[in-house]
Amino acid sequence: APGFVPAEKYRSLLSEGPAALRGAVCQRCWALAHHGSALRLRLPPDEHRQVVSAALRRPPRHGRGPLLLYVLDVMELPDPVLPQLPALLGPGVPAAGVLVVGNKVDLLPADCRGHLGRLRQRVAAACARAGLRGAALVDIRLVSAKTGFGMEGLVSRLQRSWKCAGDVYLLGATNSGKSTLFNTLLRSDYCKSRAPDIVDRATVSPWPGTTLNLLKFPIINPTCDRIFRRQKRLKEEATKTEDQLSSEEKKHLNQLKKQGYLVGRVGRTFQQHKSGSEIDFDPDMLSYNMDEDPRDPPKKHEEREEFTHNEVKDARWCFDTPGIVKEDCVLNLLTEKEVKLVLPSHAIVPRTFILKPGMVLFLAALGRIDYLEGEKPAWFSVLASNLLPVHVTTLSNADAIYEKHTAQEFLKVPMGGEERMKEFPPLVPQDITLKGIGTTEAVADIKLSSAGWVAVTAHAEEELLLRAYTPEGTALVVREPPLLPYISSIRGARIPGTPAYRTKKPPSFVENLRTTGSR
Repeated sequence: APGFVPAEKYRSLLSEGPAALRGAVCQRCWALAHHGSALRLRLPPDEHRQVVSAALRRPPRHGRGPLLLYVLDVMELPDPVLPQLPALLGPGVPAAGVLVVGNKVDLLPADCRGHLGRLRQRVAAACARAGLRGAALVDIRLVSAKTGFGMEGLVSRLQRSWKCAGDVYLLGATNSGKSTLFNTLLRSDYCKSRAPDIVDRATVSPWPGTTLNLLKFPIINPTCDRIFRRQKRLKEEATKTEDQLSSEEKKHLNQLKKQGYLVGRVGRTFQQHKSGSEIDFDPDMLSYNMDEDPRDPPKKHEEREEFTHNEVKDARWCFDTPGIVKEDCVLNLLTEKEVKLVLPSHAIVPRTFILKPGMVLFLAALGRIDYLEGEKPAWFSVLASNLLPVHVTTLSNADAIYEKHTAQEFLKVPMGGEERMKEFPPLVPQDITLKGIGTTEAVADIKLSSAGWVAVTAHAEEELLLRAYTPEGTALVVREPPLLPYISSIRGARIPGTPAYRTKKPPSFVENLRTTGSR
């Protein structure tokens, strides 16, 4: 159960004193943080909502309602939870406004110049459909909480407009990246300088719904002096080139470049430097006779730092809340190991195929698209985790391939053989009719729940009849207009004798860093 430790562990901590207990985490968080595994725990969606709603209905502190930082995964547009936001807040919640954060932009390749502006428009349209507009919508920011892209801009926006007027709550669906955003804000200029050494970081895991209570950190008061010092740091950092970074910074930057197309550096202006600690030893423990072995000093638990009364008495806090569970989501059907394969952790490399009528495309065993009718070939660009296999076959062979290879290595997910498939729902079809708008621009995305999507590009005025499949009980969405309409252009040469094109990965971009040779 969340919040509990095994009895023997508790007795051991109890014998070691209060400091050991304060530094302990529950068994579930330990497994998530150290082994990447989640203890099977299912909280009903209503229970998640109750926790969030109850937190938001607290009486306003400091005479002002909280700012809501709504985090959405841009790949999940249209966001399934955003339309529920008005009902979640209800008439009794005196929120000061909503700032929408479109997260995970680092995973998407740029299909043309200005693609971020188009993504922002897509998020704004989703907000308008959910009834979020006007004064209620403070701003829309695109970021990557994981690679740091856009995070310094988000901190500046919060400090400029919200300042330290009241509390801030992070809201969003499971797996939108709220906990990662919380952790990044925690080590930024948005929180008090001592907070990262005191506040436990949120447990980050791909398992849906890992934040089971409200984590928080105190927000720093952005005084004029602090704003000036922060802007000075940002300007100095923007003049640096990659060659001027330390070896440690270069190593970290290269790791981020492998993970995402868009990278940023999140710094701290007000970091406190600890004074050098004195060497502490017991002379008696260093002396021993020739007849006895040296004695190991007893282990000491480091005293956990705590906030002083003055630091928190009037503090405004940033809260991380439990993610709202997405209903009709394929992730709810998957095991922990399968979720890790399905959710993209690195920059998505688009995979494009040219299909004729009578051909079928499989995305693992989680999605299938049949090209039933059309006069000409069409292009199908897959955007999903690079670990998920894509297979193309003929309509006459498709059923046999699914029966033979489902839950096997060939289709990979789900995994576990016949026993696994006994409890896994069958694929159910939905017919889709599309009309092409040209060979360079996709007409629509076919979103296969949270497993990924396929952008369809066809000749102008060409009518296509498709049949798409997802597991029973999961959402299949035809997204028009598509998220990345020019994605089919990001491809290499056609592989001879196959319907596939060679993959092509665009370069990464680092913000707040001067490129060599530029002024």
